[in-house]
Amino acid sequence: MLQLTDVTVRYGDTVAVDDVTLDLAAGQVLAVLGPSGCGKSTLLRAVAGLEPLTSGSIGCDGADLAGVPTHKRGFALMFQDGQLFAHLTVARNVAYALKLRRTPSARVAARVRELLELVGLSGYDDRLPGTLSGGERQRVALARALAVEPRLILLDEPLSALDATLRERLAGDLREILHAAGTTALLVTHDHEEAFALADRLAVMRDGRVVQSGAIDEVWRAPVDEETALFLGYARVLRGTAAASVLAAAGLPAAPAVAVRRSALVVDEAGEVAATVESARVTPEQVRLKVVADGLGAIDAVAPLGTRVSPGDAVRLSVDVTRLAVLPIRPPA
Repeated sequence: MLQLTDVTVRYGDTVAVDDVTLDLAAGQVLAVLGPSGCGKSTLLRAVAGLEPLTSGSIGCDGADLAGVPTHKRGFALMFQDGQLFAHLTVARNVAYALKLRRTPSARVAARVRELLELVGLSGYDDRLPGTLSGGERQRVALARALAVEPRLILLDEPLSALDATLRERLAGDLREILHAAGTTALLVTHDHEEAFALADRLAVMRDGRVVQSGAIDEVWRAPVDEETALFLGYARVLRGTAAASVLAAAGLPAAPAVAVRRSALVVDEAGEVAATVESARVTPEQVRLKVVADGLGAIDAVAPLGTRVSPGDAVRLSVDVTRLAVLPIRPPA
């Protein structure tokens, strides 16, 4: 549905987006994930028609969008702060674009009711944005973006202004809403948890370039390099004998390097790795440990809630293979 081919955006001598090629199928959500300053928001603005391309092309449904202004692309934008009209009620915010298009009043009222039900805000019609929570305001912003049935919705870090608990809950809700509406969406974010929760596919961006793209689980299981693995949330990369020890304990063949999550090593009486506990901290989900493990040195580990461990205790560790990623061999410099 959306095709980006060799897209480059420059500001003078600075390359903000460098030769990016991506495809987005109808009905899918694609997350462009990268650190601040990597070019992801510039890429989103280029898709919206707000930034001119230096080279390359952007197409939608097979038609080149070169020269097509933002308001004629049939896209909708949703920003991290929602940008609701503070003086308009929820219903009037959602109806705004419909009224600009001179949609008949009966159709506007029906569409507003339909969308507020979709985003879980039935009965909020006459509320003002200032009386809503952050999550509720983002739901209204999403309803407003969906009102005119856009071909594509562009999401610019839509959850970053929310606290962690609300962000996690709303991410799942937004995914369900987008799929229920059958909406195609392009999301940019620096938060890998937000990307995993919302998207079907992932493109990792660094220094203006897309370094890896594919289905969420594919990118997660096989990051293309160490920097990508660490950005995706792996805690550290082991090499040499340490990598061999972890992989052997996981029942995998040896490899030069492996990325491990903080929860990859688990206290288990039947585990193959011997370790000594340095510190233990209880969290709502598990006990987080710092241990010194044979052949690995100082490393993170976890234990189930209720496990009684103290600094100096000897423990055995098993390896959760789903929390590892074998990294490809780096070519010589």
